[in-house]
Amino acid sequence: MELRGHSFQWGERTYLMGVLNVTPDSFSDGGEFYAPVAALAQAQRLVEAGADLIDIGGQSTRPGAEQVSVEEELHRVLSVVQSVRSQLSVPISVDTTRAVVAQRAVEAGADMVNDISGGTFDPDMLSTVAQLGVPIVLMHIRGTPQTMQQLTDYQDLIGDIYGFLEGQLAAAERAGIERSRLIIDPGIGFAKTLEQNLEILRQLPAFRALGVPILVGVSRKSFIGRLINQPDPKGRVWGTAAACCGAIAGTADILRVHDVLEMRDVCRVADAIWRK
Repeated sequence: MELRGHSFQWGERTYLMGVLNVTPDSFSDGGEFYAPVAALAQAQRLVEAGADLIDIGGQSTRPGAEQVSVEEELHRVLSVVQSVRSQLSVPISVDTTRAVVAQRAVEAGADMVNDISGGTFDPDMLSTVAQLGVPIVLMHIRGTPQTMQQLTDYQDLIGDIYGFLEGQLAAAERAGIERSRLIIDPGIGFAKTLEQNLEILRQLPAFRALGVPILVGVSRKSFIGRLINQPDPKGRVWGTAAACCGAIAGTADILRVHDVLEMRDVCRVADAIWRK
């Protein structure tokens, strides 16, 4: 995959997607990078630390998060995308479930879309992305951020996730998105219990059969906090590192992380063990 002059050779190494939340209420860093100046400074730090992509989101998707208006999401996202694009050549992903936000962000300089709903929340998302000609990450979720943690009863955890992703990949192709522009995410933490998150990491190679790159987002999540008895998300760096190692061993292609500098070293060592 080529994005803004950057080449992604899947399977050769693990790529890092740096998280840039421009929200007042994200679980880990809400409010810290809300202003465009602060967001640009953080984007620069992420790139200097080794981020291969920057994922900009204006809508918190933590459990229980309330949805903001389209106008508010556009207000949060567009100025930051424009600011980062004017200063940095790094590929930009826009983290949104809304087609209009995806379109406006790409027009402002974003290079791909990261949709936590797998293209299901907005019926226009897949056709819009097809028209834009950009890649999209399709993630598994049940319900919405408000309801997802009440929807963790699966008949077959891995099979159910696999079936959902397989169906959305097919829907994306029917909408006109080339398969080479599709990426999947099993949705760790989204309608999943602690044990289910661990099982996904154990069984991650099962998703390789879908034939597209795999993105994994474990960074600072609550299941790690529970395992290490750490209520502060920023204190979960080394727990995150262990989960990232597990994901790399399971052939993840992209890790979506907050702590890029630390996870860059994790990737270098883990890649040397499992990719050589």
